[in-house]
Amino acid sequence: MHMSDALLSPAVGATFWAGSLAVIAFSAKKLKENLDEKMIPLMGVLGAFIFAAQMINFTIPGTGSSGHLGGGMILAVILGPHAGFIVISSVLTIQSLFFADGGILALGSNIWNLGIYPCYIAYPLIYRTIVKESSSSKRIVIASIASVVLGLQFGAISVVLQTLLSGKSELPFSTFAYMMLPIHLAIGLLEGFITAGVINYIRVAKPEILESVSSSKPFSPDISIKKIILFFLLIAVITGGLMSWFASTYPDGLEWSIEKISGSSALHEDDKGVAQSLKKLQEKTAILPDYNFKSDDHSSGPESPEQWPNVSPGTSVSGVLGAIMVICLIFVLGIGIKALRKKKN
Repeated sequence: MHMSDALLSPAVGATFWAGSLAVIAFSAKKLKENLDEKMIPLMGVLGAFIFAAQMINFTIPGTGSSGHLGGGMILAVILGPHAGFIVISSVLTIQSLFFADGGILALGSNIWNLGIYPCYIAYPLIYRTIVKESSSSKRIVIASIASVVLGLQFGAISVVLQTLLSGKSELPFSTFAYMMLPIHLAIGLLEGFITAGVINYIRVAKPEILESVSSSKPFSPDISIKKIILFFLLIAVITGGLMSWFASTYPDGLEWSIEKISGSSALHEDDKGVAQSLKKLQEKTAILPDYNFKSDDHSSGPESPEQWPNVSPGTSVSGVLGAIMVICLIFVLGIGIKALRKKKN
């Protein structure tokens, strides 16, 4: 559900940039008050895992569409809503700037749609309401599915409203909503099961992590999370480096909805203005656009159909390099937050 700049007007894009930056500042302020040092490497490897996992689109049977993990709920449950929001914002920023996945103008909207709703609405109102201390794995499954579905539905309708406010007449509100909500319901159900699987793994392997987040208390000094960190780091490398070859070739839910309405998955872009300037900037910053090596082939011939599996060195490099970049960014942010706390003290 990564929006491109073509879906937004500069005014709407700037508004959601401002809103997302304000929430990032709020999250950082909250983390400054109680950030556990052990949480920083955990944030990094979970961010790397979410980055890699988002590269794998799974087919939605019978639709000709696909979806991918949003990851906001996984992060909110394991790290808490504030740390989770910082991590998903970092993942989306790296994707936009260095892999051209989601526009720069649309980055604020993408952070809002994929971060705000799971971390600050679905997690406290749905997941925490259902899951209590020492809850069973069955209750975690129910809570995960319900909260992920709600978060994605909010995100989907938010995309529709953002395009409406941007004056995109090619995407009528009612028709766009009619396409977006059902397909993201299906995506949410599948993501809910994946989310439950990850959380139940943590519940069995290191329940102290979930207990610490639910009680808002730091980890006990005698608790080691090295094995969990190494596990998610290994999974991130395998997922981004190898499993990404097996991503579905079908368009994702947003592209599929746009194509069903307008006949093309890409809308017309202005030849000048803010969006075009940001697109040129993204072309310079994106070292691996669309998770592959830059191509020097500018031929106008027809594109060859995507192969499956797509065994691509560029995709593997993108998955591993992107995971490393996310870890580095989160470490820098974590160190900065710690420095601010020490300065305040």
